[in-house]
This record gives sequence, structure tokens and C-alpha cells, in this order.
Amino acid sequence: MASTDIDHAFMASALRGASSDPTYAGVLSFMRRKYTKNTDGADVVVWGIPFDSSVSHRPGTRFGPQALRAASAIFDNDPQYPFSADLFEKMSVIDYGDCLLDYGRPWEVVERIENEAKAILDSGAFLLSMGGDHFVTWPLLKAHAERYGPLALVQFDAHQDTWDDDGERIDHGTFVGRAVNEGIIDPANSIQVGIRTHAPDDFGISIIHGDELEEMNADEVAKAITASVGQRPIYLSFDIDCLDPAFAPGTGTPVSGGPSSAKMLSIIRRLGHLDIKGADVVEVAPAYDHAQITAIAGATVLMYMLGLRSEKLRE
Repeated sequence: MASTDIDHAFMASALRGASSDPTYAGVLSFMRRKYTKNTDGADVVVWGIPFDSSVSHRPGTRFGPQALRAASAIFDNDPQYPFSADLFEKMSVIDYGDCLLDYGRPWEVVERIENEAKAILDSGAFLLSMGGDHFVTWPLLKAHAERYGPLALVQFDAHQDTWDDDGERIDHGTFVGRAVNEGIIDPANSIQVGIRTHAPDDFGISIIHGDELEEMNADEVAKAITASVGQRPIYLSFDIDCLDPAFAPGTGTPVSGGPSSAKMLSIIRRLGHLDIKGADVVEVAPAYDHAQITAIAGATVLMYMLGLRSEKLRE
């Protein structure tokens, strides 16, 4: 055990090392990381964006970051599977808390998220974000592209999110088309995995539809992603509704016919060689969840993303 103190989220004296909190007690930061706005020395910043004013069906993803933090308590002091390591032995990770958004001033949302994301990225840390609905990925993409240039988007989702956009809509179903039109992402190197709906335009983005995904194994999907993105810097966005509702009922726009959490985690495990510059998990809506099924799946995706980052730092 890292220490004999409980409440590692604010009692921790260092940013590395596992916590000693019981899974059933203690302050619920993400994976018990220290709560702080000080990014000095942080390799990774975990950040919540509690926003759901752009949903087209069921609201509630503003509670996603809280649910993901609570579900992450299941990751206690043991080495994390399948990485066979304490992820925090050599990787400094903080929980930066949440973005402060005024529900009565939605027109300020993009600027607030983008500016705070830029400040975090300017520290040199990797930014791992927790939504919130999928609109939050738009300002996150803008912030990352300003730092790293046009990105290849790897999007796990049941929806293409390429619906018509006049450049002003606050809509979780339009951000991909907007990102293409503004040169934020390169459609020729981007890919969407798990799509089970139709949109008017694919913008030339590669798609692995739900029925195709069902017939492919994890290696095949990972190779298709690698072939699509090439050597480009990547932003990885995981909409929890990529999973079948059996594995993620707690989301705003569930679509049947999707993959299992086990399959998608196996795919993510195979992406560590890619140049991932930022990532998020979005659309967890705990009000529709049961026994934390969705939140646990989302928290595990986030943990895998940390695992990939930990391995990259150990290279």
C-alpha cells in the first residue's frame, strides 16, 4: 500500500504511486488521483466536463464525470489488468476537477472548454477528458489541433456526428462535420468504429459499421485503424454508446447491435503504438444506468487509455 492514509485524493504527498483507500470509502477522484489545479510535474491531467445542453434525446451526461470517478474506485491498489503494472509508479496523474460552466450561458461553453484545455496542454501534460455529451469534443479538438496541428480522429461511436451545421449550433451530432470543414481533423486519415446509424454525409471518413465490426476480431480492427491514421497525431474519442445497450444502458442515445465492452477494450489495448495526443470518454448518463454498468465500462476505457500512456512513458 502506498500509505496508511485514507482520502488519497487530497492527502497524497506525491503525484505517483497507488492509493491505499478502500474501494468503498474515501474521496472519489478518478482512480484516487490527487485533486489539484497545479499541473506542475503532471504527465496526465484527468478533467471532467459536466455538460449536456446539446443532446438530441435523453439528457443527464452532466453527471457523467461524477459517475466515472465513483466507478473508478473499483481499480484498487492491485496492478491494473491487462497492463500488469501500477500505472502510477512512473506516471504522474492528477484529477483536475471539472470545468466550470454556466448553464444559463451556453454560448460561452466552447470558449470556456477550449481555453481551459489549452492551459492544461500548455503545461505539457496529456489531457484525458470525461464528458459530458459529445459536443465537448469539439472545443477539445480545437485546443489539441492548435497545439499539434490537424488531427486524425479515431472515434468509437454508434453515430457519425456529421449532421448539418451552420457553424453556430450547440449540438452533439454535428461536431465531426464542423471539425472537417474547419480543417481541425483530416478526414482522409480519420476513422469511425461501431457506426449503427445513417447521416447525410461521411466527409470521406473511413467507417467500420456495426455489422462489419461484429465480423472482425480485435486485431483486424486495430490494423484497420492503424492503416487509416498512418503517422498522424491522433485524437481518440470514445462515445459510450458505441457499446451495445446491454453493456452501456446509461447513455442518451442507445443503439442496439453494438459490440461488447470486452471487444472494444481488446481493440484499445492494441492501439498503444499510435501517436495519441488526447482522448476522451463521453455520453455516460448515470440516471439511465443500472448497477454502474455503463460507468464501470467508461471508467475502464479511461483506465486503458492511462495504461497505454503509462507504457508509452516507460519506452
